[in-house]
Formats: sequence, C-alpha cells, structure tokens
Amino acid sequence: MAKIVAPDVDAPLKAAAVTDNDLITELPPAQRLALSYASHRSRPAHLALLALDARLSQIIRNRREPLLAQMRLAWWRDMLGKQAEDWPSGDAILDKLRHWRAPQDLAALSDGWEALLASDLSAHVISEFVDGRGRAFAALARELGVQGDDDARQAAQIWALADLANNLSDGEERALVIDYGRSRPPAPRLSASLRPLAVLAGLGGQALKNGGTPLLNGPRSLFQALRIGFTGR
Repeated sequence: MAKIVAPDVDAPLKAAAVTDNDLITELPPAQRLALSYASHRSRPAHLALLALDARLSQIIRNRREPLLAQMRLAWWRDMLGKQAEDWPSGDAILDKLRHWRAPQDLAALSDGWEALLASDLSAHVISEFVDGRGRAFAALARELGVQGDDDARQAAQIWALADLANNLSDGEERALVIDYGRSRPPAPRLSASLRPLAVLAGLGGQALKNGGTPLLNGPRSLFQALRIGFTGR
C-alpha cells in the first residue's frame, strides 16, 4: 500500500502533564476546527474520540514495522474491551474515556485503522477502514443520547473517505477512494449534539467532489465550515 503522508509525531500523551488544550493541539486542523463547534455538553466526548482517532492514525502513519503497529493497535483494542477500572492510569486519552457508558464500542476504530496495514489498498480495505470510523461515531451518538446513530455512522464514513484520499501518496489509490466516496449518498442532517461531525462530513463531501483535495482548502472551505457549524447544513 502507498505511504500515508503525515508528520513524524507519535509521542504518547501522559495525563499528568496533558490538558485538553494539549490534546486539541495534537488534532489535525480540520478536526480542531470542527471541535470548536461542539456544545459545552458534547465537547468532552468529541474530544475523547477525536484524540483517540488521532492517536491510532499516528500508529499507522509513523509505522516502521507493520507487526509492531499491529501490536500497538491490538493494545488499544484490548484496553477498550476491558472495564475502565482495569485500564492503566496515566494515559490522557483513556482518562477522557473512563466515564463513557460503553467505551468498548470504540474498539471498532482500532479495527478500521488496522485494515490500512494491508499490502494493497482494495475496496475491501477501504470498506473496513470507513466502517471502523463510522461505528466509532455511531457510538459517540449513543453516548450523547442522540437518536438515529446510523446517521452518525454514514456521516463519519464520508469524512473518513475524504480524509483517507487526501492522505494517500499514490494517485491510483487516491482515485479508488474518491470513486468509492462519490458513489455514496450525501451525509444526512445530524443532531446539533453532533455538530463537529456535521462539519467534518460536509467538508469531506466537498473534498471528494473536488477530487480529493484537503478538507480545509482555502477560504471557501472555511466559509463552508462556518456555515455548517452554525446552521448544521
């Protein structure tokens, strides 16, 4: 599979020295912008999930040995499958997730990122990846008490496809992801509690239409994010 481009940062974040602002700084620009539209009530849950997703993405993007990356992803899957009281202390992201009702539902996110360790990017690999992100955001919807978690799943899958396309260095693989994304229906309208996801899905849908451009691609995308952030559309 082609290399997924990303900066070389992969240091674990320890809770004793980490604030919410530190976790936010570790997020990619589009996720940071989207998070700014979260309500006071939904912001902690959004930050926890986005920070977890960023941590897992760094494992893939900075991988040197696929087996080591697989082991690290498995560690996260195993942790999320345990009771929170059995988690080790000192990890900022785990500590943000301790009060979730069903953090085990986020283990699918690790499965999705692990799919990208395949030697070739196929439609099956793409499907596994977007399914992982989709299921994780469906879990977020349930955590926030939002009805219709399938809408959150569909919206997250659109964002996942656009994000993947933008971070692939191989043109043929990027085209495969874009074609996969363009065949999907537009993101449904989401609850105001999921406004950050609505922003990401809206930017993602437009990025796919534009041929896999970055989600934040000049003033027009910033205006789009602003509009969705305030109106939901």
